[in-house]
Amino acid sequence: MSDTAEQDERAEQNERRPGEVAGEVAGAEPAEGPVEGSAEERSRRLRERRVAAHRNARRVLAGPGFGTTLRERLALLDGAAELYDLDEPSDMYGNGVVEALEEKVAALLGTEAAAFFPTGTMAQQVALRCWAGRTGSPVVALHGLSHPEMHERNAFSLVSGLRPVRVTSAPRLPTAAEVRDFEEPFGALMLELPLREPGFVLPTWEELTDVVEAARERDAVVHFDGARLWETTVHFGRPLTEIAGLADSVYVSFYKSLKGYGGAALAGPRTLTEEAKAWRHRYGGAVFQQFPTVLSALAGLERELPRLPEYVTHARVVAAALREGFAEAGLPWARVQPEEPHTHEFQVWLPYEAEVVGEAAVRHGEETGTMLFSRGWLTPGPGLAVTEVSVDEAGLRWTADDVKAAVADFAARLEG
Repeated sequence: MSDTAEQDERAEQNERRPGEVAGEVAGAEPAEGPVEGSAEERSRRLRERRVAAHRNARRVLAGPGFGTTLRERLALLDGAAELYDLDEPSDMYGNGVVEALEEKVAALLGTEAAAFFPTGTMAQQVALRCWAGRTGSPVVALHGLSHPEMHERNAFSLVSGLRPVRVTSAPRLPTAAEVRDFEEPFGALMLELPLREPGFVLPTWEELTDVVEAARERDAVVHFDGARLWETTVHFGRPLTEIAGLADSVYVSFYKSLKGYGGAALAGPRTLTEEAKAWRHRYGGAVFQQFPTVLSALAGLERELPRLPEYVTHARVVAAALREGFAEAGLPWARVQPEEPHTHEFQVWLPYEAEVVGEAAVRHGEETGTMLFSRGWLTPGPGLAVTEVSVDEAGLRWTADDVKAAVADFAARLEG
């Protein structure tokens, strides 16, 4: 879902990605709102129908996530007394329950300390700014498809005085050779784990350790953009502490996989997190009270984090069933990327324009009460459509046969 706040983290500021509908112009905004009958107006109407179909569906592959009512979101805090003593004084400017969350995150990741931030964008800018002061280099080596390059409006360079350089833009993580042989010096290497844009992909554990070692050989620090680091343990076959322990610092999100209200944490050496808190204040992140968001983060760590391995394992069942279902439906070409998901999220590619596939997906939900594809579809190229699929608690109730039956219903509407 790239354009609504239903369930995925692109609900971060409810941002739209250009190209969701064929013919849409990247970055174009009409002066007085969408023109009736235009691609943007059709996209808006389809989006509204998709949200309604998802809310009214009797069965969905992915739970409602962010796009629910305020009442439903507030229900996330039911049982909050089990997470923290509610008779303790409320937090003010980062103390109390905020500090309790920071300590919990540091323990989970095996770092000396952690600092809570209202957004991941702020957390990572602050982390890399602090590292630049220590290394003496403002250059940050990263992937061309990483979040700062794709979705943050050049904030690294325009706000923080950093200079990002792209190690690669290939649909995979950088290799050790690319890092070792990169033509420019850099002070920090930033790795997004998993890398979302190519399909939530991860390297092997050996590849990851080799990349980190290559950066160390160049006297660079390593920072993990670990917004979804929580769900990498199955793929790597390692605990969170060992994964996070490879890096000098790690950022994690509380609302992507954990379904909290928002917020992020920067984890690493205590000297780094203490400096980061000073910069947090300078960046406007010293929020007066944050207990609702922090309590929701504690809820996510308590309730969702232990279930992520189960979601990842079942995502592989769903992905295989989707491939088989498309083949049985006789679609001329379909792809699941990666073929075996690395996390509980992955991509589905179909050889149709996004507007056509989006309409079929919504009609399937409206007419059958079963929502197979709840997110919007993008047009990455002529005659292609891609969407993201997430498997969570709701998806655990789907068998492989359920998935294939839903694919058949969807394909019938697509062909029609």
